[in-house]
This record gives sequence, structure tokens and C-alpha cells, in this order.
Amino acid sequence: MTPEELDRLGVATDLRTAARALGIPASTAYAHARAGNFPVRVIRIGSRYTVPVAELRTVLGLGGAA
Repeated sequence: MTPEELDRLGVATDLRTAARALGIPASTAYAHARAGNFPVRVIRIGSRYTVPVAELRTVLGLGGAA
């Protein structure tokens, strides 16, 4: 995923998209989210996992905001 694609995500994204940005399989991302050790804060809303894009950008070394 390019920095420009990250810029278009908005404030938060789903776990599958965050996994793609980090270069890990979605199944691995879900396992880490359930275990509480995903590299970015994961917010659970009902049955959905949401990831703050600013934190994802920070982990990727792109700064917190676009």
C-alpha cells in the first residue's frame, strides 16, 4: 500500500486493510487482534475491528497525519 493510498483511508480503517498496509496476511492480523498484540491499537466495535490510520502511519514510519 502506498502513502497516497493511506492518505485516502480517512481517520480509521478496517483490520483487513491495515493488514495489507503492514504486509501481513489478514488471518494473521485477526489472530493478533484477538490476542491483543497487533502492532497498532485495534478498536473493537461489535464484531468489527477498526484501526486508527494515524497510528498505522506512525508504525509505518510515515508520521501520524497525512
